[in-house]
Amino acid sequence: MQDNTGCKSEGGVSKSTSVRNLSYALAELGYRVLATDYDPQSNLTASLMVEDENEDKDTPKTRTTMATLMTMAMDEEELPPRNEYIHKRGKIDFIPNDIHLSVVESNLRMEMGSEKLLSNILEPLREDYDYILIDTNPSLGPLTINALSAADSVLITINPEFYATIGLQDLTKTILKIKRRINPKIEFEGILLTICDMQTNLHKEVSAEVNEAYRGGIRVFKTSIPRSIRVGEANRCGLSIMEYDPKSKAGLAYMDFAKELSGYAG
Repeated sequence: MQDNTGCKSEGGVSKSTSVRNLSYALAELGYRVLATDYDPQSNLTASLMVEDENEDKDTPKTRTTMATLMTMAMDEEELPPRNEYIHKRGKIDFIPNDIHLSVVESNLRMEMGSEKLLSNILEPLREDYDYILIDTNPSLGPLTINALSAADSVLITINPEFYATIGLQDLTKTILKIKRRINPKIEFEGILLTICDMQTNLHKEVSAEVNEAYRGGIRVFKTSIPRSIRVGEANRCGLSIMEYDPKSKAGLAYMDFAKELSGYAG
């Protein structure tokens, strides 16, 4: 199974955390996974790039990031060897990012035919991975267009603490335009509810609204990710919840979600 999946959402719904933990859960199931940070905020990179305790802190570290690769792609330069930008973190591989991607986004607005640049970078990597997860930024700008043009499917994360369908209409319209004009293979992977507290009436009501609104249209996953302080503790320690506490409610939920997403039956 090969799948470039873009994780798209409104802000504040554990998007990067979900990409990280889903990556690790899929890897635990035996899938080959590449996580790609494509958000200028670079939260995924911050959580995955652990400094070597023995590294000289006074020596500046140069790193080939997604921003570097996109700049080279715009300038039609040959990309460096994969080992210069694909890093290993436990069982997963990942491509880091930095704030310079925001400069890339500004330049993309003036670049002719720029929609496929990310796709051109990731396409040669497909044969090496079962899943390539793209952590996107929340806004619907040139970077998001690039991510949607490269993706086979889109995973939408929603926090049921807010009215969950706000903003989704614009997002779904954009995805459908991308499907018609640029990337005919893209599909909706589904909607994942995150930071859930189903003991509250608000979360129960909004979850029911989401299921009702998208029934028969976009898949709403049966698994939801509970609100958990253990996830925050794991992030603080630079670990996925599977590494930090796999038996926690959130750890079990991410593993169940990985199985539901992948159709794992082992």
